[in-house]
Amino acid sequence: MISRQNFIDDTLASIAGRLYQVLPRPTGNKKEAEKIVKNIIKIVVKINILYRNDQFSPEDLKVANQLRNKFTTIVKTVISFFEVDFTFDKVFLTKIINDCRSLLKQLVGNHLTDKSLGRIDHVLDFFAEPAFLEEMFRPDTPHRPTLQTIVDDMSKAFDEGGI
Repeated sequence: MISRQNFIDDTLASIAGRLYQVLPRPTGNKKEAEKIVKNIIKIVVKINILYRNDQFSPEDLKVANQLRNKFTTIVKTVISFFEVDFTFDKVFLTKIINDCRSLLKQLVGNHLTDKSLGRIDHVLDFFAEPAFLEEMFRPDTPHRPTLQTIVDDMSKAFDEGGI
């Protein structure tokens, strides 16, 4: 039987678990936080299944490369904003999140259902929400210890080529 472990490594699973710890407060709802994390996992698994089954055209793979580069920019930006106080730029981060959304939907639009595309919007709408971003990058956020672990895991995944 195929499970999420076949498609998500331990570091990415740790990031998802830490997000689940942080999200209930900004969402105001534990079920909503759970739904966001589940949607992230579903999206990642579906993209990996498409890739492993050679479902992407050469043009799709070009888009995937652009998406990888844009996502790398997000990861580096998040790490930088977290590590260097008062560098947070909400407008910039929101823009690159929305750029990622466009590329991701372009990549999977012909392969996934409208429901799956809705999951992408649900997740990225949440992460691009200005109030959420401000809460997470405030130097005095109560989430700082958990966010430190997420940033450490992101750095590790980046260094190991998982991102």
